[in-house]
Amino acid sequence: MLIKKRSGIEIPSSEITPKHLYLSRRQFMTGAAIAATTGLLAACGAGSQTDEASTAVSESGSANVYTPSATTDELGDPLNTYEEITNYNNYYEFNTTKDGPARLAKDFPTSPWQVEVSGMVRNPKTYAIEDLLKFDQEERIYRLRCVEAWSMVIPWMGFPLAKLLNEVEPTSDAKFVRFETVYDPDNMPGQRGRMFPWPYVEGLTVEEAMNDLTLLSTGLYGETLPPQNGAPIRLVVPWKYGFKSIKAIVKIELVDYMPTSLWMESAPTEYGFFANVNPNVNHPRWSQANERRIGELGRRPTLMYNGYEEQVAHLYPDPDYDTNLKPRGS
Repeated sequence: MLIKKRSGIEIPSSEITPKHLYLSRRQFMTGAAIAATTGLLAACGAGSQTDEASTAVSESGSANVYTPSATTDELGDPLNTYEEITNYNNYYEFNTTKDGPARLAKDFPTSPWQVEVSGMVRNPKTYAIEDLLKFDQEERIYRLRCVEAWSMVIPWMGFPLAKLLNEVEPTSDAKFVRFETVYDPDNMPGQRGRMFPWPYVEGLTVEEAMNDLTLLSTGLYGETLPPQNGAPIRLVVPWKYGFKSIKAIVKIELVDYMPTSLWMESAPTEYGFFANVNPNVNHPRWSQANERRIGELGRRPTLMYNGYEEQVAHLYPDPDYDTNLKPRGS
């Protein structure tokens, strides 16, 4: 495996995880009974930097322990632990708690697995997960910023999405990339409900998708990606809120229209397409000016584009345009 080096005010928990699950008007009547007892969350995720890595067996012998050569991100912030990353997850396909996905996804089948890449491309192709693992795998230590105002630092393994897109050759008509997760209600109990318009859908502009930071992740901490973190393959877009980093991908389609994501459809008055991390644009129900790093006490200021401004600011002439979540009434 090739490893490459790459270059406020306290928010009440009731605001970060509200007591009532927000529903769009279209879904409200069918979901109201459930919404009375369910909290609103959003799918989150994070990974860039190191030369080499080593693997050792833990004293218990139960799992491999990966030791990345870098213990911090490029800003000097320490990595979150494997236990934190794999046991504090938003993954509504399983349930809406933070610790539930690790338990409910434990036996989720991730092989065999295929990802269909189609649409406005010259060379449409269906990749088995084994094909995707043939791309040079890199370690990327990225910050994750969840829309709920918590964050992590995660050492992902994977490869730039641009490498896959270059193989299929998007046509000049392609303007956006649409992603779709697996629909498997037999193994994903959260998909059995009517609360969300399954399967999960997300999208990027072609320019965002081709940015070198945009990663298709196959692992973390030197191990195969755990099911609760989106196995066997997920998107990681570190300058956007985590819900943009769709998990368990089965379809990637190049299109000429802006895809409607699951959150845009579910809560159209709150969620926009771009969802860039921006401390100056608040969620309609809580501030985005600061965040809580998992494993730390207190809060820290939120960085513009999650600290990746130099790499991505050129993509957004107006940084406050639909960067996060739409103001009420818009």
